[in-house]
Amino acid sequence: MNSKGSTVPNIAAVGAYAPRFRISADEFREAWGQFHAGGINEKAVPQADEDALTMAYEAGERALSAAGNPDVSFLAFASTTPPMAEEDLTARLGGMLGVSETATRHVFTGSTRAGTRALVAGLSAGPWEDGVGLVIAADCPRGEPNSAEEHAAGAGSAAFVLDDAGGASIVQQAEYGSEFPGTRFRGTGEEAVEGLGVTGYDRRAFSETLAGAVGQLDFDTEDVDVTGVQAPDGKLPYRAAGALGVGVEEIQAGALVHELGDTGAASVPLSLAKALAEGHELILAASFGSGAGADALLVEAGDVPVSMALDGDDPISYAEYLRKRGDLTSGPPSGGGAYVSVPSWRRTLDQRHRLLAGKCPDCGALNFPPEGACSGCKTLVEYDDVQLTGTGTIEAVTTISQGGAPPEFAEQQGKSGDFDVAIVALDGPEGDTASAPAQVTGADTGTLEIGDSVATTMRRIYTQEGVTRYGFKTRPSVEF
Repeated sequence: MNSKGSTVPNIAAVGAYAPRFRISADEFREAWGQFHAGGINEKAVPQADEDALTMAYEAGERALSAAGNPDVSFLAFASTTPPMAEEDLTARLGGMLGVSETATRHVFTGSTRAGTRALVAGLSAGPWEDGVGLVIAADCPRGEPNSAEEHAAGAGSAAFVLDDAGGASIVQQAEYGSEFPGTRFRGTGEEAVEGLGVTGYDRRAFSETLAGAVGQLDFDTEDVDVTGVQAPDGKLPYRAAGALGVGVEEIQAGALVHELGDTGAASVPLSLAKALAEGHELILAASFGSGAGADALLVEAGDVPVSMALDGDDPISYAEYLRKRGDLTSGPPSGGGAYVSVPSWRRTLDQRHRLLAGKCPDCGALNFPPEGACSGCKTLVEYDDVQLTGTGTIEAVTTISQGGAPPEFAEQQGKSGDFDVAIVALDGPEGDTASAPAQVTGADTGTLEIGDSVATTMRRIYTQEGVTRYGFKTRPSVEF
């Protein structure tokens, strides 16, 4: 058992994110004549340039901002849908978030309890002398068409800054494992999650395994304000209430599945984030991973700054849903577009991921990227490094229609349709600016105008040779 004041770090800040697009259960019913994901009213749908890594960035950036942007000594990333099956994605994620190259890093995957596994690992690894821990869970599962798994599959991410000063403390934790093969699985090289669909067996695996973990904790269930339970659909968490000894009201207080869908490894972390954002005092978190295993965490809340972006206000049709998933697109064109080698792309990551500009030592003008003759005095100089703030103002904007994009962007355009490109005056740290072109995301085409305030975010750019390029795009300014 851990307690406040111990050497185990607390949750010092929280960030959460979900894509803005939503598809309703009614859209599925109209398309298929039925909807297999009981209890889900709508679910979050990633844009064409979003994946688990970019959603992890969104939540991580919010958590770090809420914490005052501390240095990170430990970084963990959890997902059942990492965009690469073999690659340490914490290297890319750390680069996007400005994490030190010497920070400890871990990836957790292969189970929907990966999010709580990462959180437990962070608690065990800290505290850290020169920084904080950052644990991020992000997921966007998929299923076979017209399956219960596909109808439920949503998207979202949650991030936790871990520090030994203040915050919410995880006062007890336990885990439990028992053999229940076939409840939910995905074969090597496959994208779609499957299940045998044996209802009684699935419920038993879920309830017994969760109860095995929760039963090891020493607490009075009547004291619990919120129970965050793994939510593969909108009904199964409530069916486990009796086995866990909690009420359905406590489960409903932590549930996000009804509006986000099944968020996989981020399901329980998102419920925990919601409970902390709403100021609940005692929180029970119970995650489940098929196979089967479970984690149980008892959390005493404290003063925790939280930055949430979970509201989605852009409904889409079922056809648009299939398009964004890539089910109705033909993939990249043969031969691709302008070739940029991976080594060449890597040399630009300071600009694309960290917004590193150059300041002219002669005239003081900011140049982005920091190369060639100075835009101010037109002389060749050795620039001083300056990191831009990530905010800016639209100077010019245009819409790229079908057929107007370079070939390397054809796949994205096939999924998302027309998109805007803008010239943005990016703010420097001292009130000066540097102009740069950037794609626009997070806004309907044609809605941004000259003079609008924007902020940068990380998204997929395009994929060549099987390697996805990530970099900054602009979106309407948001409050963190």
